Amino acid sequence: MGALTTVAEIVGSLESGMTIGIGGWGSRRKPMALVRAIYRSPLEDLTVVSYGGPDVGLLCAAGKVRRVVAPFVTLDSIALEPHFRAARQRGAIEFTEYDEGMFMFGLLAGAHRLPFLPTRAGLGSDVMRVNPGLRTVRSPYADQEELVAVPALTMDAALVHLDLADTRGNGRYLGPDPFMDDLFAKAAARCYLTCERLVRPGELGGAPQTLLISRMHVTGVAETPGGGHFTDLGTGRDEAFQRHYAASAADPDAWAAFAGRFLSGDERDYQEAVRHWREQEAR
Repeated sequence: MGALTTVAEIVGSLESGMTIGIGGWGSRRKPMALVRAIYRSPLEDLTVVSYGGPDVGLLCAAGKVRRVVAPFVTLDSIALEPHFRAARQRGAIEFTEYDEGMFMFGLLAGAHRLPFLPTRAGLGSDVMRVNPGLRTVRSPYADQEELVAVPALTMDAALVHLDLADTRGNGRYLGPDPFMDDLFAKAAARCYLTCERLVRPGELGGAPQTLLISRMHVTGVAETPGGGHFTDLGTGRDEAFQRHYAASAADPDAWAAFAGRFLSGDERDYQEAVRHWREQEAR
């Protein structure tokens, strides 16, 4: 059963060198309050497993990442995450790139404690060329089909963000897509859940299918209103702020100003700085 905790306590429990899984998809429903806290922390040498977006980009910008495992790193409405691109071009990080289907099978294997799962995804593509460590297996049945053996994606900790959670660690999503957050939770040794709103047990409501995360897989749960900003929580992304983020990433001086304004304090400072920025933009 997940224990009530805080963003600071969650990040304080992590260690340098860990493999960290981050839920969400691209620039959608990312646990950005936790990512921002890692950005400000002394953590380093991380392996990040993610359907990547600004989570990966921010951690690359802070020099926290040694290796990224992902099928893509995108801001959705902006094709390629700028900090990730810059880190790759500098050769500052290692990158293991899988097809989206292969990545899901890796999570499924990790969730079920299997060493690998076979799939057709990746066959006949350059995925096998850029990942020379991948192996194939042959079906033991009459078809004798050759398949890619996708290794399990296992993590020391997973970080996920949902719309609602109860104080026991059960989590519900309100948007149109569950993404793969439940698989991240199951494939990790520990899972930390942040939510926009925390309710008492029995108050989550909604269809059973939207109860995505079980308390059985949650180590700690923290209420973080606005903790997914600027990513899309099902009601729309803060596109104006995302454009500001991406434009700032293109210039060292602009990024220093952005980081000083939005990332130098704690989460409350971030939310207040965003509010002031919106007011200025509206004038």
